[in-house]
Amino acid sequence: MSIPQTDFLAAEPSLAELLAARPALKMHAQDGLCFENVPLNAIADAFGTPVWVYGAATLRARYGALKSAFAQAGLAPRLHYAVKANDHLAILSLLREQGAGADVVSRGEFLRAQKAGIDPKDIVFSGVGKTAEDLRAALAQNIGQINVESPAELALLSAIAAAMGKTASIVLRMNPDVDAGTHAKITTGRADNKFGVAAHEIPALYAHAATLPGIQPIGLALHIGSQILSPAPYAAAFGKAAALINHLRAAGQTVTTLDLGGGLGVGYRDEPGISLAAFAHTVRRATAELGVSLILEPGRYLAAPAGLLLTSVILEKQNGAKRFCVLDAAMNDLIRPAMYDSYHAILPVSPVDFLAETTAADIVGPVCETGDTFATGRAMPPLRPGARLAILDAGAYGAVMSSTYNARPRAAAVLIDGTPKLITPRQAIEDLWSSEIVP
Repeated sequence: MSIPQTDFLAAEPSLAELLAARPALKMHAQDGLCFENVPLNAIADAFGTPVWVYGAATLRARYGALKSAFAQAGLAPRLHYAVKANDHLAILSLLREQGAGADVVSRGEFLRAQKAGIDPKDIVFSGVGKTAEDLRAALAQNIGQINVESPAELALLSAIAAAMGKTASIVLRMNPDVDAGTHAKITTGRADNKFGVAAHEIPALYAHAATLPGIQPIGLALHIGSQILSPAPYAAAFGKAAALINHLRAAGQTVTTLDLGGGLGVGYRDEPGISLAAFAHTVRRATAELGVSLILEPGRYLAAPAGLLLTSVILEKQNGAKRFCVLDAAMNDLIRPAMYDSYHAILPVSPVDFLAETTAADIVGPVCETGDTFATGRAMPPLRPGARLAILDAGAYGAVMSSTYNARPRAAAVLIDGTPKLITPRQAIEDLWSSEIVP
């Protein structure tokens, strides 16, 4: 059923409500929108647009809040940042300084984490399709843990480890068949997903792993999806994991580790994200009697609110009754709205624009795809060419998923750590074809 435009706008948070929900953002009467006390206009003037802007203080605060929530619940899980959320070396280095390890899903991410100074023993290698090259590289550097997702992978890893004279510490990733209630493309714990091993197959595979050369099974892992806002699906999945651990131990197996995955949801509108206290309580209730070492793999929770995409208006146009605001950022920069129909709050940078009357507008990019749309029917003031907008909560699955589609160079990136510092230069147009060969 279609929703009348007036009703849709009424249901959306106002610009003021979106701003109030984000303590790292302030609207200054003269400087305009500021992120961690730095005017975004100053960043755009210095580095151009589109540009990714990340906040070091926000990253540190969110990491600290997660640790504190578990400390208050009497737990101290090892936190392994999910590199896929944002793999910039500056971000990885900052989180390493806070004490984080890494969760990686490719050899490239493994090497990136090492480049950022993360010790291989503090790295967990996840992923459903690890290659022989991936596994050799991980074993050569004495990686801390490999999360095995299939009998075929287990056999391959055993052969490689034995040939290298190594012993791989592994956990088996169970698929608990729990629907996390998120978008179908980011759920990972249902029986029809490609991830993990069905829970009823784990006991036989775990016993088999214990007999294999080069393999030391130490526990279980699970991951049920991304952007989860309720503890309920976690409780169901963790309960199944606890029952399985008790079953394995009753059968004589040694289980010392439980990797709980990630997926903690954030508020993309003005709603709160998942309650950390409730999540920590859920973990404690499910695992307190198990006596296992716990691992968490947060990604989006840490990175999403710590980043935004700063962009400028190219022009506004009217197609019949439809108002379009065309930006210099596009789906090649931030693909989540096009891929997942994801919502991202969008705020004007100018204080004058912020207070102006609004009407419905579609916020789009210049790429030659109708899907190149950041928002539809969004309440926006009139926006002149050159006006600046901030697309919020884009620190996770933003730059890391960007491309050069339509021969558009990759955007620059800046990290605010007291002052803004360039961490990725804007890609030169000539770089788009510099490595190509015409025979």
